[in-house]
Amino acid sequence: MDRQYDVVIVGAGSAGLAALREVRKRTDNFLLVNDGPWGTSCARVGCMPSKVLIEAANAWHRRHHFEAFGIRGAGALAVDLPAVLRRVRRLRDDFVAGTLRATADLGAAAISARARLLGPGRLEIEGRVVGARAIVLATGSSPVVPAAWRALGTRILTTDTLFEQEDLPARMAVIGLGAIGVEMAQALARLGIGISAFGHHGIAGLDDERVRAAMIEALGKEMTLHLGAAADISTRPGGLRVRSATGEAEVDAVLAALGRHPDIAGLGLETLGVPLDARGLPAIDPGTLQVGELPVFLAGDANGERALLHEAADEGHIAGLNALACAGGEPVRCYRRRTPLAIVFSEPQIAVVGRRRGSLPAGSFIEGEVDFARQGRARAAQRNQGLLRIQAEAGSGKLLGAELFAPAGEHLAHLLALAIDQGLGVRELLRLPFYHPVLEEGLRSALRMLARQLPAAGDSDLAGCGSFEAIGADALD
Repeated sequence: MDRQYDVVIVGAGSAGLAALREVRKRTDNFLLVNDGPWGTSCARVGCMPSKVLIEAANAWHRRHHFEAFGIRGAGALAVDLPAVLRRVRRLRDDFVAGTLRATADLGAAAISARARLLGPGRLEIEGRVVGARAIVLATGSSPVVPAAWRALGTRILTTDTLFEQEDLPARMAVIGLGAIGVEMAQALARLGIGISAFGHHGIAGLDDERVRAAMIEALGKEMTLHLGAAADISTRPGGLRVRSATGEAEVDAVLAALGRHPDIAGLGLETLGVPLDARGLPAIDPGTLQVGELPVFLAGDANGERALLHEAADEGHIAGLNALACAGGEPVRCYRRRTPLAIVFSEPQIAVVGRRRGSLPAGSFIEGEVDFARQGRARAAQRNQGLLRIQAEAGSGKLLGAELFAPAGEHLAHLLALAIDQGLGVRELLRLPFYHPVLEEGLRSALRMLARQLPAAGDSDLAGCGSFEAIGADALD
């Protein structure tokens, strides 16, 4: 064995860098190994370049509302798609540079190589064997592309390749309508590309049928939707044909948005001596990230559990702390995970907060909602569409979860996540100030609907609104 380390971290993405931050605080005897590009998936091909593209698409789309504001001349405007894509790459490169600074001073403690497990405490790296008192596996993920589609070459895009294009064709299909598929389908459609979108298993991660229906209605005005069936691709003279049981489209290129799979091929997980599931992954404790009782921790996208940056960062943090504990012969610690929060940056935005409606026992909860069609601030901004639905515990009014398709939904979602995390109920939230006019007044309307289903608690909204009667003014109701 060439050398014994306290901790070896495999992978330098969001989870790996979070683990590194903890490890290097407490030991210099560590090694960071990364195979492939340095810089996180979020910065290189995920959350950040996609949001730059979305912002450009939404800015261009706003021209459709100019007449309503009394602004003339929108017809003289034009979008320069190659320039949009150049800006995406320019900002993307800046975001990546920021992540690279986290490893710039590591010297020989950070190497570009492929690591393979030889057992719970041994790895092979570039033909040499090293030991580790603890190992953090944070190898990330890659886009799912069916083998048959790969033969179509550059006509099949993923988010790993989309932002590298100098230009994009006039007709595209997006296959897969999870978070990435919905975001990119709408952004590309708003930039003037004819989009046919195909979704099979659900859409945007929504459980609530009414919220999902509101979203589908809105998206259907911007693109052609084919939902509820798997899609396949065949070649046609001059293009591609995408077909499912619910429709077909002739396109020039396809964006495959079927999700991402953990990058574990060749990692040697089978050498750990623990059972692996159908995906080839071992079971982990979500509070410790530990694989069984071994000094091995599986964090971030690599474990296939919660492919979100804030979750990956938390998991890297947990794995780093517990790897250090193992290396020092101390017991690992279990950490309580944050309130579930997922946001899709469509317009209006989609969010799922807390417990999913489908997981709640029938009769155990009450519901409140608001339709943003009549919400004052949303109407002023020409953004008055969307639906928010909230679930609370029957009797106590404690908030449980929410799904929404609403303007500025990211902010409403964070407020709700904070309330759920703190164990707040309907009346506690209604005691907070709601400035006028703000979009959060829509949340207040949904909360008041919930309050009317709770036992009476006085005459004032300041102390609870069980007996609240509508006044008849939008700003007050």
